[in-house]
Amino acid sequence: QQSNVTSYGATALAIITLEAFAGMWINAFLVCVLCIAWVKKKSLNSNEKILLLLGCSRFWYLCFSWAYCSLSITFANYLFVHPTFQLTIFFQSFSNCSNLWFSACLCVFYCIKIANFRNSCFIYLKVKIDRIVPWLLLGSVLSALAIGIISYDFADQKLSNSHNYTRQGNFLKLSNITDEPFFHVYFIYGFGFVTSFTAVIISALLLLFSLWRHKCKMQKNTMNNPSMDAHIRAMKSVLSFFIMYSINFAFLTLTLIPSTREKNPMMFLVYIFLYAFPGFHSLILILSNPKLKNTLIRILSCVKCKICMR
Repeated sequence: QQSNVTSYGATALAIITLEAFAGMWINAFLVCVLCIAWVKKKSLNSNEKILLLLGCSRFWYLCFSWAYCSLSITFANYLFVHPTFQLTIFFQSFSNCSNLWFSACLCVFYCIKIANFRNSCFIYLKVKIDRIVPWLLLGSVLSALAIGIISYDFADQKLSNSHNYTRQGNFLKLSNITDEPFFHVYFIYGFGFVTSFTAVIISALLLLFSLWRHKCKMQKNTMNNPSMDAHIRAMKSVLSFFIMYSINFAFLTLTLIPSTREKNPMMFLVYIFLYAFPGFHSLILILSNPKLKNTLIRILSCVKCKICMR
């Protein structure tokens, strides 16, 4: 089969490849550093457990998304075959839903750990959060696995019952494949989008309210307080993540609408953001963690020294 790539497809593939490989490198660095720390300390705290699984899910999501994108643009006849198409949809759905749920778990964890409310239920969660996190992660994996299995079943039914292909040897040549099957595949884990976004928005708003209230109390006591500056930086960080996650959710929802899945500049920018978000947000998480940040600086400085020596 020969490749039939247009200039639009070549440009999109080049940009998406650059973003995907950059994101994979960032998340691979996050996973490797945490795994090394796990081996040295023989244990990980709750925050590191969430970051480890989040990095893994984002790494594999970018891998499968890039493979799906590159094959659909270059050699579509090798993608829409049994069982390549179903397995690609399964792993892409599973890793994407895991990514969304682990992001929500991270936001909920930060909210419970940092926010300060006198509610008895909130105090109980703050005390028991380290025991609750493994169950949250297990529930996230199981829900993502269920959505992945359902997506696999939908993809199998759509490919098997489609009247748009004819058999040629071991491959299925699609004569007029459209984006309609993808709507059913992606719509099945739209519920995961909504629930994870709801958890993120509630946690972010509660955390912002708690930080703002604490900042106002400290401001009455003293004007120049390092703790107040730290709270302001934390509020800016939470607000920036809230804005980024909201845009990501809006763009993910936009891709579920069949009428918007045409080749146009607007959707091109949407997919550029969707592929950039997993790597960019993981980079922010690395820079906000002192241990990960110092390790990254040491690695970059060593690479710079070797380049200078050459």
